[in-house]
Amino acid sequence: MLNRRHPSLAALAALLIVAAVLSAGCGKQEHHPGEPAETTDARESLPRSYDPEPQEKHFSELSMLTDGGDNAEAYFSFDSSRLVFQTTRPPYECDQIMILDPPTAELRLVSTGLGRTTCGYFLPGDREIVYSSTHLGDTACPPPADRSRGYAWAVYDSYEVFRASVDDPTQPVQLTDSHGYDAEATVSPLGDRIVFTSTRDGDLDIYSMNLDGSDVTRLTDELGYDGGPFFSPDGKKIVYRARHPSDPEEVKEYESLLAEGLVRPNMLDVWVMNADGSGKRQVTDLPGASFAPFFHPSGEKIIFSSNHHDPNRREFDLFMVGLDGEGLEQITYSEGFDGFPMFSPNGEWFVFCSNRHNSKPRETNVFLTRWRDSD
Repeated sequence: MLNRRHPSLAALAALLIVAAVLSAGCGKQEHHPGEPAETTDARESLPRSYDPEPQEKHFSELSMLTDGGDNAEAYFSFDSSRLVFQTTRPPYECDQIMILDPPTAELRLVSTGLGRTTCGYFLPGDREIVYSSTHLGDTACPPPADRSRGYAWAVYDSYEVFRASVDDPTQPVQLTDSHGYDAEATVSPLGDRIVFTSTRDGDLDIYSMNLDGSDVTRLTDELGYDGGPFFSPDGKKIVYRARHPSDPEEVKEYESLLAEGLVRPNMLDVWVMNADGSGKRQVTDLPGASFAPFFHPSGEKIIFSSNHHDPNRREFDLFMVGLDGEGLEQITYSEGFDGFPMFSPNGEWFVFCSNRHNSKPRETNVFLTRWRDSD
């Protein structure tokens, strides 16, 4: 997702709201890939349980699985038992990928600890993950986005997609090798294709490839940002976020920012297409930014994060809508940021990231709940 996190969106929640405030309670010693992350007094009490807001009728009791740092894009394993997510916390200065065990909240580093990473996702069998990293270009964290031209996400040319073992993540295998941004990778529930966002052809477009990086196929080609793709439960459709400028001045600004490795995410809508790139269709037409879309287990609805309901565009909540764009329903009502929703493959669980119940202002943490489709 740009980072922001992508869509990494770099820590997306941080990018969409403000720079993350790192937890001072985390350990400073070096952690190595594959080893459990050091716990702190705050973490030893995790997971913690909270009631949802009164209007959040689809949520059962909420389990808070992280507390400290900036945590986002938590995605389930194929067997629905674990989560992989990106986090900025000491001793790391920018996002790394960790695996989280929900019953214990135990964390384990599964990226190299070098460069900036984004968008971890499990592969079939749950013994490997894919994620994007800048470590081949430079082992240090890349500089943050230049805000001299206003709020924007950084689109780092050094991002490449890697495949790594969760048991020995020290030797990730490079899947992409292009001059440009390759990130926002997710995997089909069928276990046969990876979909990702790339600038390899000069624009921010969506591509798919085999699990070994072969057979790269371009799926979008309209000018503008297409990204954050996820497959439907049956693997036949892809939902994504997009903005296709048409006004000459907006086109000029978009192309000028992209040439500097930036994209402005203030206006985005949810789109759907077939897995082969055909049948593209805009689902939402809302003011502000609607992003991080994911399919409901039925395949007939989409849940996403949006600030369209806030005149100041600072409040992000989760909303759900039908594939036809009808029946918009607000899902979350907590103050601040709610985003990065995902249903577990077995349809029982729901994970998202939120500012609620934070130890420090504006920190973003991972929450888990049982989903309820009816009152």
